[in-house]
Amino acid sequence: MATAVTTTDFSKAPINAKLSTEQKLKLLTEMVRIRRFETESLRQYNGGKIGGFLHLYNGQESVAVGCVSLMGDDDHVITAYRDHGHALAVGMTMNECMAELYGKATGCSKGKGGSMHFFAPDKNYWGGHGIVAGQTPLGLGLGYALKYKGLKGAAMCFMGDGAVNQGCFYESLNIASLFEVPVVYIIENNGYSMGTSLARSSAFKSCLAERAEGFGMAWGKCNGTDIYEVRANVQEALARAHIESKPTLLEVSTYRYYGHSVADANHTGGYRQKDEIEFYKQNHDPIQHYKRRLIEEGVLTEEQYEQIDEAAKSEAAAAAQFADESPVAGEETITQDVYFEVDRQTEAGRTGKHFFND
Repeated sequence: MATAVTTTDFSKAPINAKLSTEQKLKLLTEMVRIRRFETESLRQYNGGKIGGFLHLYNGQESVAVGCVSLMGDDDHVITAYRDHGHALAVGMTMNECMAELYGKATGCSKGKGGSMHFFAPDKNYWGGHGIVAGQTPLGLGLGYALKYKGLKGAAMCFMGDGAVNQGCFYESLNIASLFEVPVVYIIENNGYSMGTSLARSSAFKSCLAERAEGFGMAWGKCNGTDIYEVRANVQEALARAHIESKPTLLEVSTYRYYGHSVADANHTGGYRQKDEIEFYKQNHDPIQHYKRRLIEEGVLTEEQYEQIDEAAKSEAAAAAQFADESPVAGEETITQDVYFEVDRQTEAGRTGKHFFND
């Protein structure tokens, strides 16, 4: 049941061959924007402006950008707690995302969600979920809703490699295959489940995605260093969902430069060494890889790249200022946005009685 795009030059895959110069530069720009947003977030966290958890996406930018760039009107995204990259990729602004990190009323979740709970339903983006693998049955539900409504779409459900050992994930795979649900499960395998290496946390034969064999589900694996390769493989999975209404399990090899969260002080010199991180930065950085590729293609110059990078840095700095100057939510909002029924004052919300009450 394994699937893979056969070409080794993924720029020639049909979905990439038709990219315009403008579209290629947009892919690069979105990756750089994510990198600069995360770098600024870390700076503000260390400066005491941001509290709680902060799961940075540095090093994995090609996955979110590559996948989201393929979305159609009826495609949806749901992910885990390392959600900033996906949020920016779907079109959320740095201002609303940074303000959410600050816990401000102008945040995308009105300051009530923080780092792990970015949401934008208007952009088909359903979060940001803090429970490991908790988003996998929700992604299944999104896919089922699309099929039920007769829409030609798919739910892309992202997770880390640590999520694949949770029971609800396997329940989701079973139902997705059994009912032929158009969901694409994407494992962002960065090598570590919090502080535990893949080899110590997961039993597998060749790769994690191969577990889909047990459910009769199509699966594949690709290298997240190359955004062209990500797009080519994900497009195949989306086509299967759109045309055949069938699920796919896709594993993308990637790497995170920082710890599981900023509070993970043991990520250098502990469960991994500094030279390992440096190796990936030098040899597998998705932004630098794509930058070099575009220069080779004659699409980009060093000067253009510097302009893109400076613009992203300025945007991130402005977002931090916006967040700092934004108001905190008032006490009167503490009970808002908790229950749908109460917020909308439906009969159930007013009386506390639902359909299952006598």
